[in-house]
Amino acid sequence: MSKQVPRISEAEWEVMNVLWEKAPRTASEVIHVLQEKTDWKPKTIRTLLDRLVKKRVVGVNQEQKVYTFIPLYTQNECQHAEAQSFLKRIYGGTMKPMLVQFFEEQSLTEEEIKELRAILNEKSEKHNK
Repeated sequence: MSKQVPRISEAEWEVMNVLWEKAPRTASEVIHVLQEKTDWKPKTIRTLLDRLVKKRVVGVNQEQKVYTFIPLYTQNECQHAEAQSFLKRIYGGTMKPMLVQFFEEQSLTEEEIKELRAILNEKSEKHNK
């Protein structure tokens, strides 16, 4: 049984992406990276880091008076939890209607269609074993 991943906001995802890219990082390093791609103030970024620590999504290490932050969940774990939450909220927990809507609205290349077919075939073979 996997551990329950806490819900994180869109802004918190940005912070997590910085930590998944490279960790551990100091608050200053996180602020520097995020200020290159957002107009957020350092105080805002520190607040987001604090929230993630309180939610236990990010851990804090203290070595020689320097605090560094590390993700406590992998990017894959958070993506999976977010996908499950989205599926429940929007599609009643059923994947088929979501996929039908997605495929009807997206133009896929022949290569993407082949990849999807291969994934579905593999899933079907595993299910039938």
